[in-house]
Amino acid sequence: MALAINVSSSSSSVISSSSFPSSELKAPQIGSLRLTDRINVSAASLSMSGKRSSVKPLNVQSLTKESIVSQSASMVASEVTEKLDVVEVEDFEELAKSLEDASPLEIMDKALEKFGDDIAIAFSGAEDVALIEYAHLTGRPFRVFSLDTGRLNPETYRLFDTVEKHYGIRIEYMFPDAVEVQALVRNKGLFSFYEDGHQECCRIRKVRPLRRALKGLRAWITGQRKDQSPGTRSEIPVVQVDPVFEGLDGGAGSLVKWNPVANVEGNDVWNFLRTMDVPVNTLHAAGYVSIGCEPCTRAVLPGQHEREGRWWWEDAKAKECGLHKGNIKESSNGNAAASVNGTSTVADIFKSENVVSLSRQGIENLMKLENRKEAWIVVLYAPWCPFCQAMEASFDELADKLGGNGVKVAKFRADGDQKEFAKKELQLGSFPTILVFPKNSSRPIKYPSEKRDVDSLTSFLNLVR
Repeated sequence: MALAINVSSSSSSVISSSSFPSSELKAPQIGSLRLTDRINVSAASLSMSGKRSSVKPLNVQSLTKESIVSQSASMVASEVTEKLDVVEVEDFEELAKSLEDASPLEIMDKALEKFGDDIAIAFSGAEDVALIEYAHLTGRPFRVFSLDTGRLNPETYRLFDTVEKHYGIRIEYMFPDAVEVQALVRNKGLFSFYEDGHQECCRIRKVRPLRRALKGLRAWITGQRKDQSPGTRSEIPVVQVDPVFEGLDGGAGSLVKWNPVANVEGNDVWNFLRTMDVPVNTLHAAGYVSIGCEPCTRAVLPGQHEREGRWWWEDAKAKECGLHKGNIKESSNGNAAASVNGTSTVADIFKSENVVSLSRQGIENLMKLENRKEAWIVVLYAPWCPFCQAMEASFDELADKLGGNGVKVAKFRADGDQKEFAKKELQLGSFPTILVFPKNSSRPIKYPSEKRDVDSLTSFLNLVR
């Protein structure tokens, strides 16, 4: 690699690089350090228009092979720092406002234009294929990466192969650390997430591989939509500084997150996919809408929200796996709470005068009674949970219907400080959990169905009370 040293009549010395081959300085893989293709430093650029720079004029008399390499490395580091400064000062909130009414194609084009090879599309094997189609339509080069957790459906793997052939691309796969997966499975088994929540498994199989992927980028593109999860995604902008992950340069604000279809409804995305005749996951035809790992994804019924097919055994606030953790808001008491229309949903629910509100001591006393005079039906709930909110009317109606008929209807708030107790002592797996305490039994019976209408609950009560 030849360096030409030009010495002017002034005391300053300038190094001008004839070229730095891109094969030496630019690695296309996600997770790799990438530098600029060519470095041209002039006397004027050393001042950087008044901006701070760590590059100083060279002393011609002390130039050796080693010093030239050292000074060249300093220039590269300075240019990287300069690029970071530009990203930091840009107001992405204003950019998001200016693109609020833009089409997904316009937003995608802007993202690829601004970040070039330093941005990549996150492809999950579901309707994210729309992002790839938009990128293809821009005519610009683009990169795609995906997280292979090792637990995906066979249909998803086949889609990956079909998409690569359809667009003539290579998806950059990220895999979990084999040692971490091995330790998890050996210690807890293959399906521990059904018992203690999906967060640990997702952290190992998805979040940490994603973190490694994003450390090689300055921006990424996701398929998040506001209508996907009203509890956690209702406020996502089309572009933002990523609130959770770090990019290539490290530190807060070093990664930009683009959500081109944030303002698009799911039906419109599917109309676009059908119109463009692009390959899609065959699981969609079987009722799967939001598709993740095979053990944690199921088809949804007509009328159910698409996210109800993900981690269905858990409460609503856990409907994020950690890839978009920044969407989950914190309530005033420090518990994670879903935010709808910008307001934390903490108002209490189940307000019928026939619903008894149990304290921790009250439900512990109820559990100790072996010969109860009346049967009890108790809902373990969190007021911010949309699934609890959805059953409020039917549970209040049930309380009014059963008032004075030998059944007590009660509620116990089982989130926050009471959640661990409820998990260990009250069979809490997700919100809402409904328990029936029969008259002559010391152990409560857990209502096993997701049908929470009055008739279904009444039928179950008649069978067990």
